[in-house]
Amino acid sequence: MAITFQAEDIGFPEIRRGDVKHWIRQVAGLHGKKIGEINYLFCTDEKILEVNNHYLQHDYYTDIITFDYTEGNMISGDIIISLETVRSNAEKYDNPFEQELHRVIIHGILHLCGIDDKDETASRQMREAENRALELIGM
Repeated sequence: MAITFQAEDIGFPEIRRGDVKHWIRQVAGLHGKKIGEINYLFCTDEKILEVNNHYLQHDYYTDIITFDYTEGNMISGDIIISLETVRSNAEKYDNPFEQELHRVIIHGILHLCGIDDKDETASRQMREAENRALELIGM
């Protein structure tokens, strides 16, 4: 049961790792889940595009890709986050970078908890879950 953070070809973001790990466990628990192996990789736009092309056959940039290895109530996965896209989205939506980064960090966990965002209704539910989670960490 571990949560790890790594960065590839980009500076590591300023996050309080211990607090973020506690928060992730708390949010998962609120959804009736326990943490298995969660691996975050912070990267560039080019890296996330490469992953999106190779594994998902999608030819576009995105802020996050979540690979789900969950079994039962034990959530596990690889979560890849483009810090460049997170920064662009923070500017686009006029949000502080730190808040946008935490939103994306928890977005991946919420996917692993079974929350979808494939249509308008599901996207609204995802946003509400993100906002509730952000309140827990004081954002």
